[in-house]
Amino acid sequence: MYILMTVLLMFIFPIASIFIEMFGFRSSAEIMPLVGKWFVFWVIGIRVFIAGLSQVFRPQFTAEKILGIKDNQQSIIVQELGFANLSMGILGISTIWNGTWILPAAIIGCLFIGFTGIRHIFSKTRNLLENSAMISNLIVFVILLLYVIWTFVH
Repeated sequence: MYILMTVLLMFIFPIASIFIEMFGFRSSAEIMPLVGKWFVFWVIGIRVFIAGLSQVFRPQFTAEKILGIKDNQQSIIVQELGFANLSMGILGISTIWNGTWILPAAIIGCLFIGFTGIRHIFSKTRNLLENSAMISNLIVFVILLLYVIWTFVH
């Protein structure tokens, strides 16, 4: 279920939203603003918000299943990460109503997702779920980084 949700929220839904806006609504927007809009909304908004809810209410799932940590004391740290993710997720979701927030949310999300993806690289005990988190985070990091760079150049 985790991998399916990751693929849907980090790739399928953002890409589908871009195509729907481009072709269904005949948007005249360039591709990169649409990439920023929909990857920020789905990945930094919806996915990170859902991850935050899970970390706040089920911290042991993130600690044990993704990070491989069996110590119950880690739940406190995972819950605090969850509060940060809820906050970032709310910002990402809010961009759908306020487009001026897309770039700041993309920068924050790009850094967060990039740093966590890189941290996963150095984990010596990666499991399937951590590998999927690492790979998806690094791909989205590159996508958001390209959007941020494109925004500064244009």
